[in-house]
Amino acid sequence: MAPFKTFLNLPNQLQAQDHRRIAVLGVEHCSAYPDQSSSGHALAADAIRAASQEDAALVEHWDFDLGGPLFDDGPIACADWGNVETVIGDSIGNRARIEQKTREVLAQSAVPILIGGNDSVPIPFLAAFADRGPIWILQIDAHIDWRDELQGERYGFSSPMRRASEMPHVAGIVQVGMRSVGSATKAELDAAISYGSKIVTAREIHSQGVEAALRHLPDGARIVITLDCDGLDPSIMPGVAARTPGGLSYTQTIDLIAGATARGRIVGMDLVELLPPADLDGLSALTASRILVNMIGAIVRQC
Repeated sequence: MAPFKTFLNLPNQLQAQDHRRIAVLGVEHCSAYPDQSSSGHALAADAIRAASQEDAALVEHWDFDLGGPLFDDGPIACADWGNVETVIGDSIGNRARIEQKTREVLAQSAVPILIGGNDSVPIPFLAAFADRGPIWILQIDAHIDWRDELQGERYGFSSPMRRASEMPHVAGIVQVGMRSVGSATKAELDAAISYGSKIVTAREIHSQGVEAALRHLPDGARIVITLDCDGLDPSIMPGVAARTPGGLSYTQTIDLIAGATARGRIVGMDLVELLPPADLDGLSALTASRILVNMIGAIVRQC
């Protein structure tokens, strides 16, 4: 297998002893349902890396999303560690490996950014923060993902926020971008509300702005952002399994990221559910790449 190109051609290990350290990790497989394959989502991390090559030579240029160069004229304390070793169908083993690799990033005082895989990836990712809580979750998604189980699987892509709500180190959940109809029944919605989840629909974001979601994050919170690509509108993110009209715009998404750093401190992020075989002319991978650039820039700039 040919060596992969890293995201933005970043180094493959952390070199600078700087407090703004970031490590990008790719994920291919996690927990699949018995009748579904994760092979399409397994292509996502490298598709995003490929899309980032357009910006790779421009990291020292002025970025108008960030108000300055990506690394704010500081050292590049960011690395791409490659892909977590996962095996299609080995759900238990995959969860263990994703959690362990995330813990390794955190042990280096770095902010982990996971890219790729389906929406079961956030479960072990969030579990890795068990010794680093309390954390608040800011979820960007078209769906609330609160199913207890499906086809006998409790750790699949319909359940990440339900499992997160059971983690003692998770202090609260803000869910943003919900719209249309999906897997949630009234029972799942009632369970989310009973837990205390703050659900902000896409329509509320469109009418009130991102503050409709950000106001639910307490000042000084340690925030993990989990972004399902179908949270964005399919006009800019068509490469997903469940295209749903009315999603968030690119600007609303990066404003949520920037706003989170103003409310608290981002300590981790995952970006999942990109499905390259469903993409159109690489648009989704490009959009995902730019969102990750904004995430890195926001982390660099937070105190």
